[in-house]
Amino acid sequence: MVAPLNRTTKSSNDDTCPAKESLVVSPRYLNASAVKASTYNWDEETQGLILSSFYWGYVLTNIFAGFTLDKLGGKHTLGFGVLSTAALTILTPLCIKWGGATAFIGLRLLMGLCEGAMYPAILRLMAQWTPEDERSWAASWAFSGSPVGTIIGMAASGAMIQRSDIGWPIVFYFYGGLGVLIYLLHCVFCYDSPAVHPFVSKSETNYLSGKLQHTHTNLPPTPWLHMIRSKSVWALLTVTTGKAWCLFTYISDMPKFMSSVLKLSVEENGYISSIPHVVSWIAGCALSWLADYVIAKKLASTTFVRKIGSSIALVGTGVFLVIATYVGCNATLVVTFHTIGMIMFSCNNFGIMVNALDLAPNYVGALQGVVFGFATAAGFLAPYAVGVIAPNQTISEWKLVFWLMLFIGSASNAIFVVCGSAEVRKWNNPSFLERKKLQSEKGEIAENDELLVIK
Repeated sequence: MVAPLNRTTKSSNDDTCPAKESLVVSPRYLNASAVKASTYNWDEETQGLILSSFYWGYVLTNIFAGFTLDKLGGKHTLGFGVLSTAALTILTPLCIKWGGATAFIGLRLLMGLCEGAMYPAILRLMAQWTPEDERSWAASWAFSGSPVGTIIGMAASGAMIQRSDIGWPIVFYFYGGLGVLIYLLHCVFCYDSPAVHPFVSKSETNYLSGKLQHTHTNLPPTPWLHMIRSKSVWALLTVTTGKAWCLFTYISDMPKFMSSVLKLSVEENGYISSIPHVVSWIAGCALSWLADYVIAKKLASTTFVRKIGSSIALVGTGVFLVIATYVGCNATLVVTFHTIGMIMFSCNNFGIMVNALDLAPNYVGALQGVVFGFATAAGFLAPYAVGVIAPNQTISEWKLVFWLMLFIGSASNAIFVVCGSAEVRKWNNPSFLERKKLQSEKGEIAENDELLVIK
């Protein structure tokens, strides 16, 4: 969509890679003049605003996800997010033609509002469907939609653009239409619990009911005060923020890195950028199964497994992405180090993503909504920060980007290692909350639950 950066100077010999003839327009474009006419001269800061604007709205509906889930349930909250985003995706080319970058920012903000409650909705559904010793693997499969979508998007989008008469708008029409189809399938096959699913047998329903010991019905209101005062919740929020910074930097800006620094063509960029995500998806599912095996066999505590996964994901990934900026223009080595880094990042599936389910399966929608909401602040800061730190898209500038990623990831992980936990919180239990309420009414001092002291 954006015209490539035209550099007039080079700060050093290693700051730019040799340009390729295929960088701007491939000979396979069937209508090169149409593509040129629809290319926008947005500077790096504007691109950063566009990429980050999605998360402005995403933050708000994440925070209020608990209220949405209480009213609509997991199925309808998730379905609304899919359908509304699909419709807005189809409207994107028309929106840009009408209002340019400003309209595009507004549309992406609206997309964020529509999608904000989707991840909490998925965890709300998992709390009703997933036994405790299968959560790592199940979450990895459930959340694998994100890397699989990235794989398909990166690999197919470049090819579609190269072979289409209309250029980049074909991507938005295709994936918007695909989203509508996925919504229809969702309506048929997704239900809030085994008890209301028409295709689940009674024996399976009874099995899941017996396995989900910490999941209850007829819950008291969300225990916000207990949640806010829990060290484990703050540790989860911190490490999720670090993870969000790393993830959003990578997903939002890596195609720009491949294009502006390594000078890959549109189609090459699509295929090569997808490689780390393919390997990450496969590794994530395998490593999450291994994590569940370790937990089920009691070879290590759930808390230890979560902290190991978090440490590998945030520290290991940052190290290898920093290394990738020191190999110059060797695309093979760059992609190799990025792939190793994304394999390590896949450990966040069993280290970070399921931790809210560990702490409070009854209130996971509200808890994860608040955690994701505040953590997603990193989402709109990270792409914008890349635009500010790397306005010229040079290797030296990208070194700073990845060093910052390593620092944020390591610092947030250190807090999680010290303060995090995977033990179910007492305030997840309705009887504990009822007892606390009675004690409060009688003026008694209630038992603590690892609470932060408020002075």
